[in-house]
Amino acid sequence: MVQAFYEAPAYHLILEGILILWIIRLIFSKTYKLQERSDLTEKEKEELIEEWQPEPLVPPVSKDHPSFNYNIVTGDEAACFAIQKGLQASRSSIKYFKHNDMNDLERLLKEQEVEDQKNPRKARVTRRFIVVEGLYINTGDICPLPQLVELKYKYKVRIFLEESLSFGVLGEHGRGVTEHFGINIDDIDLISANMENALASIGGFCCGRSFVIDHQRLSGQGYCFSASLPPLLASAAIEGLNIMEENTEVFHTLRMKCKRIHKALQRTQGLKVVGESISPAFHLQLEKSTGCREKDVKLLQDIVDYVSAINDH
Repeated sequence: MVQAFYEAPAYHLILEGILILWIIRLIFSKTYKLQERSDLTEKEKEELIEEWQPEPLVPPVSKDHPSFNYNIVTGDEAACFAIQKGLQASRSSIKYFKHNDMNDLERLLKEQEVEDQKNPRKARVTRRFIVVEGLYINTGDICPLPQLVELKYKYKVRIFLEESLSFGVLGEHGRGVTEHFGINIDDIDLISANMENALASIGGFCCGRSFVIDHQRLSGQGYCFSASLPPLLASAAIEGLNIMEENTEVFHTLRMKCKRIHKALQRTQGLKVVGESISPAFHLQLEKSTGCREKDVKLLQDIVDYVSAINDH
């Protein structure tokens, strides 16, 4: 090996030596070299931040993309808890109008009409609903259904009427707020109610146009994820309907009793009755607040406890 070293040409040894030195330099040298730089002033940093415009992570999506939900729901702000949760689950665009204020409702419908004119393509696939209760459990008063029907045809919207409290109460035959106002049921697109109040059962029903109900029957969560109504409770609901049809005097008796207790409570000093006189659900409020919400609640609870104690004896 030593002999081969001496016999090797000089240029070959020189190249190998240079190559070895270059490899050693690469091994021990730093991978980068710090360059001298001057720190930016605070003003320069702020100017750079203001001028910086990052590129979007994803391309912008058009508002009329077919995957978007085009349902627009206009609901009463006094709607019950069940309606509120249902609207949240619908993933619709929700707007609330002041309770039973048809002027405020029409204002929202006009605003939506202006928005529809800006994008006719989107407006053609947008579904618009007005969601109200026949008899509001949170206030005890009745929705102005005749005015709602007028606005429905004027602004081309659908009415969804929740009648859990008004069904079996309003109307000569207990058929709800449509019978109470003499409104043709065909003017209402969807009517729903539970069977826990007037029919003393469980579950509920939804009625409306045949094509809507067919879709709801096959695609609703009650069909996909819930058990059927037990036969006993189904029979109880049917019997309740039979009683409503055969004995319409019960509705007159109910209204008279509601008016009687409503009138009696109005004579109670210090309390104010809120709600319609024919409503079985109304609210008692303090005529004058104590100025503290906690004290008001405690005073009302004391009244409830006092009445409960009298009934127990």
